[in-house]
Amino acid sequence: MLRAAITRNITHFSRILVYRFSTAAIPAPNHQPDVNYNKIFINNEWHDAVTNKTFPTINPATGEVICHVAEGDKADVDKAVKAAKDAFRLGSPWRRMDASHRGMLLHRLADCIERDSAYLAELETLDNGKPYAVSYTVDLPMVVKVLRYYAGWADKWEGKTIPIDGDYFCYTRHEPIGVCGQIIPWNFPLLMQAWKLGPALATGNTVVMKVAEQTPLTALYVASLIKEVGFPPGVVNIIPGMGPSAGAAIASHMDVDKIAFTGSTEVGHLIQQASGGSNLKKVTLELGGKSPNIVLSDANMEQAVEQSHSAIFFNMGQCCCAGSRTYVQESIYDEFVERSVEKAKKRVVGDPFNLKTEHGPQVDNEQFQKILGYISSGKQEGAKLMCGGGVAADRGYFIQPTIFGDVQDGMKIAREEIFGPVMQIMKFKSMEEVIERANDTMYGLAAAVFTTDINKAQYVSNSLRAGTVWINCYNVFGVQAPFGGFKASGTGRELGQYGLENYTEVKTVMIKIPQKNS
Repeated sequence: MLRAAITRNITHFSRILVYRFSTAAIPAPNHQPDVNYNKIFINNEWHDAVTNKTFPTINPATGEVICHVAEGDKADVDKAVKAAKDAFRLGSPWRRMDASHRGMLLHRLADCIERDSAYLAELETLDNGKPYAVSYTVDLPMVVKVLRYYAGWADKWEGKTIPIDGDYFCYTRHEPIGVCGQIIPWNFPLLMQAWKLGPALATGNTVVMKVAEQTPLTALYVASLIKEVGFPPGVVNIIPGMGPSAGAAIASHMDVDKIAFTGSTEVGHLIQQASGGSNLKKVTLELGGKSPNIVLSDANMEQAVEQSHSAIFFNMGQCCCAGSRTYVQESIYDEFVERSVEKAKKRVVGDPFNLKTEHGPQVDNEQFQKILGYISSGKQEGAKLMCGGGVAADRGYFIQPTIFGDVQDGMKIAREEIFGPVMQIMKFKSMEEVIERANDTMYGLAAAVFTTDINKAQYVSNSLRAGTVWINCYNVFGVQAPFGGFKASGTGRELGQYGLENYTEVKTVMIKIPQKNS
């Protein structure tokens, strides 16, 4: 019975991110969607960069320029922060707005995104390279769910009454922090934008968002929807630009009260330093990972292979929580490797606008070259290349789904975050051994264990130092459940009720209760 129950759960959970869809339900894509917005969005208006500089955004499937986008830097950040600060002033329309009305605006934004889902999916695929079928059936529905979830929280984030000693009435208020700097990555541009905007706006903050230079287009279109639904000027400001200029300016700005960043651990260190060197702004970070995926000998083999495949190859391996260290117990190691290689060879790589495509290009040439360098390192250090390992197309940034066997823990590919479609499979003997090896990393973002023994599942999951542990599934996200990392994988949590805590200050108010005259 236990094996049957676990198998049913795997089948249910795998539908969340391992896309299984009927292509008949997906609207035919426009391979060249119009780009309507490529400037800086400040105070509900569109601006050129102060310097008039622009940068090209590239179609990773072809290597060709899509368009040129305004390149914001410190001067533009200063303008955006001023607009956000003005919008947050006491007595401003945003500060006086009922919490329920903030929620209504977020619901309207979700409505508009749902209305324009096909166009946004086309734009996401054009600029990012992920398969259009994934953009439309996975990313866009999740974006809408996130915004609707936080819309519902807007008028329910309550304080407490506290029975302190003495003749006093004591209560707490949850107040918005203020101007929130938000820096989002390129691997899930729309979804990461929603993860940041949802809780910040639900709790009454204002936002200055720096979008990734590789993928600015969908975030800028969403800016137009923010204006359309009626958010007051200055509440959301969106700046395309480079990390060392625009991103650094946000992180060190004295009038930014909080910063939220998703990206590399290396940049996370810089943001923490910038906070300490400026106004000690509050910081939440969702950073890198090298997540262990543990397959015990009693696992359901078919499901473990399928889920482990998705764990590393979903989104072309460009996931911070990717199951990039696959540990397989020695008695089933050979069979697992054989089945995994067979599955990887069948993965459909190609034009991301083709509805049959499972695997598109890497986001840009820098990532493309970095991943090829890691593959070369794996070969040089003695890992056994089981499949893939090369370029998958004559143009664009396509890399073959790649699997290495006989990987040792000390190898570069087993220690460093590759952020690409490279699976490393390692052999282990006992649970105690694999737990120790799994935890021997600077990272602690996610992990997984596959077994049909619930006692083993609980023991391993409780022993792993990671912010999320999946049991008999992988890449399961619910907007209600928090996500974030241990150790160098970050600080704070996003999603769920926990995600609201990062965007509010707790104020304690104590009132003297007058005593009746004797």
